[in-house]
Amino acid sequence: MSKFFLLLVLTAFILPSHLTGQDAWNLQKCIQYAFEHNIQIKQQSLNTRVNEQALQQTKLDALPSLNAGANHNFSFGRALDETTYEFTQDQQVQSSNFNLSSSLTLFNGFQKWNAIQRDRFSLKASLQTLERLKNDISLNVASAYLQILFNLELVEVSKDQLELIRQQVDRTGKLVDAGSLARGDLLEIQAQAANEELNLVNYQNRLRASYINLIQLLELESAGGFEIEQPSLGPLLKRASLPQVDSIYHLAQKTLPRIKGAEYQLQSQQEALSIARGQLSPRLSLNMGYGTGYSSIRNRLTGVDSMSVPIGRTQNNVPVYSTQPFPNYSNYPFWDQLEDNASTSVSFRLSIPIFNGWQARNNIENAQVQVLNARYELQLQENQLYKDIQNARADAVAAWKKYQAARKTVESMQESFKYTEQKFEVGLVNSIEFNTAKNNLIRAQSELLQAKYEYLFKTRILDFYQGKPLKI
Repeated sequence: MSKFFLLLVLTAFILPSHLTGQDAWNLQKCIQYAFEHNIQIKQQSLNTRVNEQALQQTKLDALPSLNAGANHNFSFGRALDETTYEFTQDQQVQSSNFNLSSSLTLFNGFQKWNAIQRDRFSLKASLQTLERLKNDISLNVASAYLQILFNLELVEVSKDQLELIRQQVDRTGKLVDAGSLARGDLLEIQAQAANEELNLVNYQNRLRASYINLIQLLELESAGGFEIEQPSLGPLLKRASLPQVDSIYHLAQKTLPRIKGAEYQLQSQQEALSIARGQLSPRLSLNMGYGTGYSSIRNRLTGVDSMSVPIGRTQNNVPVYSTQPFPNYSNYPFWDQLEDNASTSVSFRLSIPIFNGWQARNNIENAQVQVLNARYELQLQENQLYKDIQNARADAVAAWKKYQAARKTVESMQESFKYTEQKFEVGLVNSIEFNTAKNNLIRAQSELLQAKYEYLFKTRILDFYQGKPLKI
């Protein structure tokens, strides 16, 4: 409410007359500014970025995985030395293990490829949603822009009528002073002048409100110095041959985001169905690994010595010796152990789904439902588009006929009012008849303005359906 009040206060001072401080904004500038500052467009742009990241991640998921691991253990008492696979007793042992592992899916029913395609179509659908939002905002801005032009003309017409009635007040006052008219006629015409002043204030208030509406659509931070350009509308008011509904529809099908977005969404769901079907396919993967380790109690074998060891005695009690090897050990450095304990493995893994609680089958059925729903949505959008184009063309034809009829009515009312004004000035009609003729003219002029801008907006909508930029 405070923002609306601030805009109302600002526009109350800057909008009634010709504005200064900034160049006038044409329709294209207003639309472009709305694109750059509209909150909904910014939100949808963020959603599009999320879809871009999802597609990028899906592409990266198709690459081989690579992971590294390391651990360091302290063991006390009886423990297994993993480097020798021997048990230790009453010793403190420190050991380390290091590993690298990589896995690459060779085949999984093309699920990863289909996932990339699905996310690619989802991104395209998101972009079309952004374009559709821009189109909606463009139409809203164009409607608000034309409403300002309409109210500007209403204000000018009201000013002309007020000036006219003030002139009649002066003439009537002179006729009353001369005794040609009764004083009641002067009071009647003065009351009409006051009513015209009120009408002018009301039209100016409507103009301010229409400016506020456009300012809010543009998300302008400040309304100071804001005014719109008033283009020449003459060339746009000529009768143009309107294309047939089918011709407009075929163009709209190829260009409008609402149709293209629904098509991309259908393609995305079809790829999701292919992913679900891929769950029934065998999966083949390639796995590679590298590992090594270190143990604090492991020693290195440096050589073997021979030593005579008594093994018994003869009958004559003579010692019998046997030569046996005795290994010699030395300290086993950390880096040497890592090098000597290294091992590499390569393996293939084949997984064939046989029974998984019908999960894959249910996923396929759900995906088929989503495809059917997306197809219905596309058909719904196409049907609605055809109806909208039918209505838009019929509205444009009706608006043109209304505009032509209103022009003839204004011409007739102008002649009638001119004749009544001449008779009023010579006292042949009273002020009531004069005011009636004037009000009829004002009503006809207002209806002409309304018909003119209605025709302009309806033809702009038809241009929009044909992929033409909105211009005034």
